[in-house]
Amino acid sequence: MARLPYIEKADLPPEHQDLMKREITLYKELVNSPNALRAFQGLGYFIRYTSTLDARLRELAILQVGWLARSPYEWSHHIKIGYDFGVSDADIKALIDDTAGKATSLGAIERLVLLAARESTNDGAVGKATFDALRKHLSNEHMIDLVVTIGFYNAVVRTLASLEIDVEPEYQQYLEKYPFPAKPV
Repeated sequence: MARLPYIEKADLPPEHQDLMKREITLYKELVNSPNALRAFQGLGYFIRYTSTLDARLRELAILQVGWLARSPYEWSHHIKIGYDFGVSDADIKALIDDTAGKATSLGAIERLVLLAARESTNDGAVGKATFDALRKHLSNEHMIDLVVTIGFYNAVVRTLASLEIDVEPEYQQYLEKYPFPAKPV
């Protein structure tokens, strides 16, 4: 259960109703601070619609962050969004296997993007060897877009967890299809 109230679009003053174009629980919670939501949406919009990074690679990086953070909201939403941008079920299974150190059929760039997301999430930064290897595949602009994407979604998963944002019923199917493993005892 969310820690702050969800606010419905109809309950907002007219000047903030544009913030609820997508009436998802994350926005319903963040709109408790309309200016924070506006800033949040600005970077999210850049990442999804104007970044030059390949959309499939972007979604794999976001999914990796969601998987590592065990973020039901992020994981479920970006499975759906990932499908829209070319991520396949085989990619998702490979991401899970790659994270566990198992061999996959993913290409070199995909494995490097996942590694970059793991290093940044777990260690606070993309390691030098991974960064240098990615530079062989990505332009400077793509590198910035990748690092910004990973950093932003690390902030998103922490926001989701801190506010205890609920996953909407229509996204539950993705959690059932690809559940998080039980935590080790």
